[in-house]
Amino acid sequence: MTELKTGALGNGRLSLDRRTFVKGATAAAAGTLVPGSVLADDTLNILVWCDHADQKLIGPFEDAHNVTVNVKTYEGTGTALSILEQSAPGDWDVIVIDAPDVPQVAGLGILDELPDDLAPWDDIFPTLRNAPYTRVDGKVYAVPEKFGYYGFCYNRDVVDAADVRRGDIAWNDAYSGRIGVYDYYFPVLQMIGLSMGLKPADITVDHLGDIRERLLAMKPNVKMIGDIVSVQNALVTKSVDVVVGGAEFTVSNLMASNPHLDWTISDDGGLIWNQGIGILSDSNRKELAALFLQWILSPEGQGLLATSECFWAMPANSKAVISDAEKATLRWDEQDDLLARSETSLLPDPEIDVEMLDIWTEFLQS
Repeated sequence: MTELKTGALGNGRLSLDRRTFVKGATAAAAGTLVPGSVLADDTLNILVWCDHADQKLIGPFEDAHNVTVNVKTYEGTGTALSILEQSAPGDWDVIVIDAPDVPQVAGLGILDELPDDLAPWDDIFPTLRNAPYTRVDGKVYAVPEKFGYYGFCYNRDVVDAADVRRGDIAWNDAYSGRIGVYDYYFPVLQMIGLSMGLKPADITVDHLGDIRERLLAMKPNVKMIGDIVSVQNALVTKSVDVVVGGAEFTVSNLMASNPHLDWTISDDGGLIWNQGIGILSDSNRKELAALFLQWILSPEGQGLLATSECFWAMPANSKAVISDAEKATLRWDEQDDLLARSETSLLPDPEIDVEMLDIWTEFLQS
């Protein structure tokens, strides 16, 4: 197998990100594969995020093809690369990955080029279909399967919806000591950039001083900074009223039992995140892996993935089978507007990345 370097993706900058969910650990424990332990032709080994571990998603595929799906979940692309580096060739067949990471990972030679007709491209939301990282030199290595936004989630019992949509709520003294911040540096800094009229692709080193000043000015109103588990719990228990950087992936699966929760993006626009699914080049079960991808991308599979117990988000397939109530929670009917007002979250280039990390560290320690 190609030697893998976790530092190739920003020194592990994705090792702790929005996939750290309340139920992720229990979902992972249910089906962890010991690399090299199962190589039968009737077994598919998948390295995925926790939303793919639900039996309601895996079970129908297993039944339809009389196979077993062994699941290992991970958080962050750097972690996935470490797992692959420690595995034997052919141990893993399918991988789910942060879509912006696809060009770098494809460059390592570990993703198989996918036939163009594998995905229902005409049914995939155009913004995802046309994202800058969907094709690498004209080739497809991972197909978009799920997406959402970095924006705001909040307690609608006490927070004025107009305030949160303004995008400057973190600097509003009316919410002093009531702000939580998701500890994921580059989307939050890109959100600040949007509030200043800067698209992610337009941010340069020269802009970082103004972004830093704006970020540090937020700190007096901030009560806590934490991972998804921490900010979720703070919002559920009403310890904070607003979480900066959260959105549907943070609260959608909690809203039915916690009616005070809600989410939105700012009028300045949101940031789109997007995950993709691909086949590993060393897989010995590529035909079965391709069938699995087709199931995940089908309308039925997309509806189940979108409403995974681990976390909810929008399916990439616009024809996903999903209930009216679930659509309402995910703002299905608003997607044209939300996508039109949002920008794709991009990984910073190395120079900007280093500076952003320094700024974020200063923010955490200030």
